[in-house]
Parts: sequence; structure tokens; C-alpha cells
Amino acid sequence: MMTTSVPPSSPPPTRPQARRELTDAPFLAAARGDRPARLPVWFMRQAGRSLPEYRELREGVPMLRACLDPEMLAEITLQPVRRHGVDAAILFSDIVVPLYAAGLDIDIVPGTGPVVGSPIRSAAGVAALPTLEPGQVSAVADGVRLLTDRLGDVPLIGFAGAPFTLASYLIEGGPSRNHEHTKALMHAEPELWHTLADRLADIALGFLRAQLDAGVDAIQLFDSWAGALSPRDYREFVLPHSAKVLAGAGQYGVPRIHFGVGTGELLTAMRDAGADVVGVDWRVPLDLAARRLTLPDGPPPVLQGNLDPALLMASWPVVEAEVRRIAAEGRAAAGHIFNLGHGVLPGTDPAMLTRVVELVHSL
Repeated sequence: MMTTSVPPSSPPPTRPQARRELTDAPFLAAARGDRPARLPVWFMRQAGRSLPEYRELREGVPMLRACLDPEMLAEITLQPVRRHGVDAAILFSDIVVPLYAAGLDIDIVPGTGPVVGSPIRSAAGVAALPTLEPGQVSAVADGVRLLTDRLGDVPLIGFAGAPFTLASYLIEGGPSRNHEHTKALMHAEPELWHTLADRLADIALGFLRAQLDAGVDAIQLFDSWAGALSPRDYREFVLPHSAKVLAGAGQYGVPRIHFGVGTGELLTAMRDAGADVVGVDWRVPLDLAARRLTLPDGPPPVLQGNLDPALLMASWPVVEAEVRRIAAEGRAAAGHIFNLGHGVLPGTDPAMLTRVVELVHSL
């Protein structure tokens, strides 16, 4: 197996000083494994299509243009904080933003997702993959600075896509059910795969560093499609590259969350990649995840999750029972950040999310 280089240990980069006294924020306390005064909650995709104010603002504006407009991305990021009272904001962006900013022919097609003009499946394609320069995502950094001025005592989460998920989009040409081209390249041309994944780790880390230098308080690495892999393939082909990204972000001393969908069999490997907080989807109860992730003679893990987003379409008594169950199961972890097991669905009633926040805080 080819290994990747991990950034050497060095003093943490200089952090912005404008708003960094947030050590008592419930989200950050839970991420450290503490028990804050209230159970913190935020939602993946909390800023987006479920909000009428978002739909109004985005009318006629392509997704990638919105992600690279500092004022628009800041406003969209703030919308769910104002409406729901969540304990953290997550930067409005997309995992393919750094690929687009670096010059790749990629677009986000409504109803489909990221679509790549020329899929990368050869050594020549990998060799032609551009690098990401900080100036290419300066608009995102400018948006982060606007947010750190406007969020007050609410922490801001930055994020990036993990190398495997980015590679899958580039190889498949878009979303894929089976990831057949990706898996075939992994096994048939492992050296080429590792070269591609290492290049994408550099791009993901560069995108995170731009956000961290601008002032985000935590980061999340999304490996959305890693659940398509076996534990053996994950450890051989994916873990070293995600570890490179998480190690580089770790130099900033902020919490690092690692999340993927359908990753119940990969939780320990995702922890081993260097996460401080492991995100769990709705398929694995949090108390079971805590047992899986607790090392012998070690402390329990810090977990994030894991309400099934589809259940937000049910009646309030159903949602309330599920929230209470998940909060109880989360007590098996050293720290628990309440979230969904994936992103908010577009048809979700925003009032239901607000009620969930109020209930979680009451617990």
C-alpha cells in the first residue's frame, strides 16, 4: 500500500483574535468531551432549501456562484441560526467548491448534484489535476470573516469533502449508486489511485486552511460515499488520505468532526483517521456506536448524530420520542452533539426543526 505524507508537527498557525473566546459555547464544550449546561444541536444542511428565506435569496442564482459570493454565503449561513437558535453555524458551501475554484470543469446541476465535464480515469487526467491556490477561494475566506463578525457567541463550522468522495465524483463524472469506476481504478491501478487521492487531500486541506485562517471554530470532513466501501478497502485506499487532511487541520487546535453515510462498519477506521468527533448516521444507535469506538482502557468517544432526517416528516409525537431516545443513547458518549443522521431534506417543515432545537435544549 502506498502511504501519504502527513504534515510535520509544527506550532499551531496564528488564529484570528476577533471573536475567539468561545470556550463556554455548548457545541465546543461537547466536542471536547465535556458536559455543557445544555445539549448542543445543529443540523447538517440546516442552511438551504428547507427555508423559504433561502429559496427567495437564491432565486436565479446558480449554486456555485452563491458559494463564492461572500455576502450571500454569509447571509445563508446565518439564516438557520436566526430561525432555529442552533448551537453552531456551518458555512454555506459545497464539497466541490475547491475543485471548481481550482479550475476543473464541474457544475452543480439542480436535481442531480455535481457533474464533471470530463471524468478523470487515466494517468494523464490525474497529472492534469490542478492545485488549489489560496487566492482561488478568497471569497470563501471573506465570507468566513463576515460571519465571525456577525455570529456573536455562536461557533462557526467549516468543512471540506474527503478525498474518496471527491475522487468518486471526478472518476464517475457525477453521483453514483455503485461507484464502479472508482472501485475498479482503486484495485486495478492502486498507484494511480493513491496519486489522485493524495492530490485531492492537498486540495481539501488547502480549502480547510483557508477557512481556518479566516476564523472558523471547528471543521467537518464529509466522506459522504465512504459507506460504499468495505473496512479493508477503506483502511488501504482511503484512511491514509483522510488522515492527511485531518492531521493538517489538527495543527489549528480546533475540533475535527468526521462523517459519512452508511459507515457503521467503518466507524473505528474513521476514528483512527484522526477525528475528535465521529458523526454517526441513523443506522447505528449512539450507545452501540460508543461501545464500538471505545478503546480498551480508554475514554468513551465524542459522537454527533443521529436523528433520521426522513422522520422529520412525521407527526410531532413521533419526532419527540425519537429525539428523547437519541439524547438518552448519546449519554453513553463522553460528549454528544445532537444532529441528524444526514442532511435536512428539502421538504422539511422549518417549524419542526425549531421544535427539535427547543426540545433538545430542554433535555
